[in-house]
Amino acid sequence: MANLVPAQIRVNPAYVVPELLLQYQQASGAFETIATGDPLVRLGDGDLAVYIKRLDVRTQVQTGQFVANAVPSCTVVYNEISTPTYMIRSRAEYDHHDTAALGRVGASTVEAHRLAMRQGTFQQQRNLLLYGANPANGEGLINQNGATSLNLPADPNGNSTISTYDNGALAFFLLQQLGQIKVRTMQIGMPARFSIVTTQRILETISYQGIVQLTQFQREGAGSKSTRGLVDDVLDWNDDEITWGADDTLLGKGAGGTDMIIISMPEVKKPNAGRINTNAFAELTPGLTACSLQLVDRAAPTEITAPLPAGAVDVVSELRSTSGWSPRPESLTLISAGF
Repeated sequence: MANLVPAQIRVNPAYVVPELLLQYQQASGAFETIATGDPLVRLGDGDLAVYIKRLDVRTQVQTGQFVANAVPSCTVVYNEISTPTYMIRSRAEYDHHDTAALGRVGASTVEAHRLAMRQGTFQQQRNLLLYGANPANGEGLINQNGATSLNLPADPNGNSTISTYDNGALAFFLLQQLGQIKVRTMQIGMPARFSIVTTQRILETISYQGIVQLTQFQREGAGSKSTRGLVDDVLDWNDDEITWGADDTLLGKGAGGTDMIIISMPEVKKPNAGRINTNAFAELTPGLTACSLQLVDRAAPTEITAPLPAGAVDVVSELRSTSGWSPRPESLTLISAGF
């Protein structure tokens, strides 16, 4: 890693703005798609794989007016699912000349390199979350086996791209997908948290341009709302929560080079109808409520500092992480939508 601080010629007298004009990158909303909204710090040092223990139950009973001699038994089946982990590493090297050069412009060399390495690490974590290190093995949320994948259907006018789609029809389509996730995960009637992540251009269209016609949706004051506003309102009626996030690496990641829209319900609640509970087996503890998750071995990258010849410093940053993993893939919907 190099520091490039060329010599400058200034006109005097002059005023120098003390703040630095920094290059801003997109802050991805992808991590809202996983349980707790952050990777889970669960891995031990050097763990190469993660396993989830899974129990399936098959119940059988005998019913009759008289006591039967032969009574069937229930069956509990155990198996495991797993995913590999990956070490993410980055390096910074600098000496006292680099420190002095950045010091002349009012920046800390140590902090600049630390933040640069962290940004690279977190961007790679995002890549593992969405796409995995080995997509062919089902790693990454958009490659999950069992996830619901579909193309954006044509609206009533025959349009099938986001920029031409009927705004009300798009809102109804998204609401239908959210409702179907609750049906597949047995969550109807219970509040849930959803996350929708897509490209900036799609999110901008449904948030700012997609005004739903008054004849399709009314609110107090006889006004109208955008596609996103309609979805927010309907979820609010059902006590659900939703977050909207952007990630432009989803450009072209849908079928046929279209953009990808990820709809995730990160956590599931245990259905419980009361004392007589037809979901009683789910009370077995400990139970995992996460639908999609990513695991790491530390909350932030570890930095290992060592001296180099001529007074230079070598800093290695490292963090171990899994790819995005959805042990309950029925909670995930992937929509390919042309813009």
